[in-house]
Amino acid sequence: MRDFPSCFGESGVQIADAASSSTSSAGTKGGAAQNLVTCLYRAQLAGRPCAISVTWSRSLMGQGLSVGVDDLSGSGSGSGQCLCKADIKPWLFSKKKGSRSLDADGGKVDIFWDLSGARFGAGPEPLEGFYVAVVFDLELALLLGDMRKEAYRKTGATRPVSNAAFVARREHIYGKKLYSAKAQFCDNGQFHDLVIECDTLGLKDPCLEIRIDKKPVMQVKRLAWKFRGNQTILVDGLPVEVFWDVHSWLFGSTTSNAVFMFQTCQAPEKSMPWSYSQIFRESRAQGLGFSLILYAWKIE
Repeated sequence: MRDFPSCFGESGVQIADAASSSTSSAGTKGGAAQNLVTCLYRAQLAGRPCAISVTWSRSLMGQGLSVGVDDLSGSGSGSGQCLCKADIKPWLFSKKKGSRSLDADGGKVDIFWDLSGARFGAGPEPLEGFYVAVVFDLELALLLGDMRKEAYRKTGATRPVSNAAFVARREHIYGKKLYSAKAQFCDNGQFHDLVIECDTLGLKDPCLEIRIDKKPVMQVKRLAWKFRGNQTILVDGLPVEVFWDVHSWLFGSTTSNAVFMFQTCQAPEKSMPWSYSQIFRESRAQGLGFSLILYAWKIE
């Protein structure tokens, strides 16, 4: 099996390391689990390629939003240079709408948000009634949400020449035997119900099964010997490479997490890109598609 590090890390590590490093951010001790979703977008800042990460979080302390911008115009293969990052806690500090200006290399990045009328589901992301906009020198680089007219009026930005591309999503999910998520394998694609089932409690030979829209698409038996691996499945007629690492489930603590990654359109015999810049360069050159990374936390 090829090692595959987190698409959201700053350096190449094996997925087992990425899983253990996420323990502090997920905060499962004492039942105070923090729900985290990070979405990664490929965009343009004044003609330069950039990565914009948007993280939604929810915990007992409240809900929060974090926006980061990385420059990908460098020639090196490492991760992009961080231009700016803003941590916003709209519910905790009653800042449900507002803006923030940040100095970046060669200009100014403005972040606008309005979550005052946002409606939520089970996760930390708003479903409707909101907008989040990232503007670089009055040029709109990213716009999320359904309140587009309000966003354009508030930001004063010009309409973007091309829309930002949704290229990766990282999410924390929780369960004892069943782990569920909504999966959208491409930008503006169909949403699917994804279920991971694995019962490891007291079993000598546990089995891993993945279902999409209630249909089994993958099963791994003798999991104690195959706790890391990868397999190709078909979703909507397109190949999706599934990577898994359940070592922590089998040999770790009682509250530990496995990691799954679903990568669309991966070129055969091609290693996964290690960082932001490699993801986007490989996406353009090799046709790599969308990455969904799930941290599945086992709660006893």
